[in-house]
Amino acid sequence: MAMAVAVDELDTRILRLMIDQPRTSVREYARLLGIARGTLQARIDRLERTGVVTGTGPVLSPAALGHPVLAFVHIEVTQGRLDEVGDALAEVPEIIEAFSITGGGDLLTRVVARDNGHLEDVVQRLISLPGVVRTRTEMALRERVPHRMLPLVESVGRAARTAR
Repeated sequence: MAMAVAVDELDTRILRLMIDQPRTSVREYARLLGIARGTLQARIDRLERTGVVTGTGPVLSPAALGHPVLAFVHIEVTQGRLDEVGDALAEVPEIIEAFSITGGGDLLTRVVARDNGHLEDVVQRLISLPGVVRTRTEMALRERVPHRMLPLVESVGRAARTAR
């Protein structure tokens, strides 16, 4: 688990720009923020080093890649086999995320598929993995809140401002 990193108002402004305008150059960010390029680069380096910024690659659409079906598959695992099953999940390309969880099941996976039949094939593959006891699948109907970080960044920035 990552340790909380102090993010001040300038960091918040930098992160907002990086989220809103991801293809903009560091030089242009510095100009827009009215700060020196070296100051900006040092801030970005610190945000990356401390794990606040974890990547800069493109955000891809599974639907545009021919996999419009999204499901969440809960997996119950035989005691002591969690790492083994987790490693096996990494070999299934349709699993785009997997988490150890509390509550109903041991793992929660985010699975994409071409269609419902393909989803069933993926679930059957999961069921056949050594150490998997049972699965429970929930299909997503419509995305209501897309993956986002900006509201959290802005909230953290506001909290830092009021803490001063």
